[in-house]
Amino acid sequence: MMKKTVLIIDDDVRLSEVLSRRFKAKTDYLVHCYSSASEALAHEPQSVFAVFLDMMLEDEIGLDFITQLKTHFSPEHLIIMTGYASIPTTVQAIKKGATDYLSKPVTFQALLQRLEGAQPNHEQTEPHLPMTPAQAEWEHIQRALHDNNNNISATAKALGMHRRTLQRKLQKLSPS
Repeated sequence: MMKKTVLIIDDDVRLSEVLSRRFKAKTDYLVHCYSSASEALAHEPQSVFAVFLDMMLEDEIGLDFITQLKTHFSPEHLIIMTGYASIPTTVQAIKKGATDYLSKPVTFQALLQRLEGAQPNHEQTEPHLPMTPAQAEWEHIQRALHDNNNNISATAKALGMHRRTLQRKLQKLSPS
């Protein structure tokens, strides 16, 4: 039987390495790790079983690559992982083709459950932590940017702030 391939696209190298080691030690999945969606897309197209995609990569927003990754790799599962979970980004990810959306920190067991189709055991999951004010502001700005087709000037006007102020906030609040 051929091993199923799993891609981990996350700029947190330590997390990728830990997940890769656990997949190799506890499952039959073949794992490839990439620090950006662009890096993954630079490889030959192939069918993979699953893609775990971080929403906020160093120089990329994972949501912007969902369609390309689905076309390039034809995954059965494309799961967004984020430390900045919100309802708007969850809806946006699902509309773009993600099959699931997980809040970080996420346990290895939760990842396996998603891949194997088991319902998560809510007794074992960590409690959901509320967003900080900075995270909420980041989500609000990201939603406004999306609604204005990533136009900084239009977004600043919609948010009632100067364009430079918005640019500073984007730089300051960036999760990277």
